[in-house]
Amino acid sequence: MTAQTDTTQGSVTTVYKVSGMSCGHCEGAVSGEISEIAGVGSVQAVASTGEVTVVSEAPLDDAAVRAAVDEAGFELVGRV
Repeated sequence: MTAQTDTTQGSVTTVYKVSGMSCGHCEGAVSGEISEIAGVGSVQAVASTGEVTVVSEAPLDDAAVRAAVDEAGFELVGRV
């Protein structure tokens, strides 16, 4: 259950599935919390699919991503 792809040297793209997002505000809340994790370069959350794409310097600790998503008020289902 992994979707990590090296997009350029020194960066990793991971797609996560998050349940409960239903609007732009939800996307912003999840993106904002995940953006605070050290090493994260960009985050794009899409409420309609529940997918959150994260580009980071190195693979992220799933527990840190789960904690960030929990802090935003949503549930991390796992990686896509």
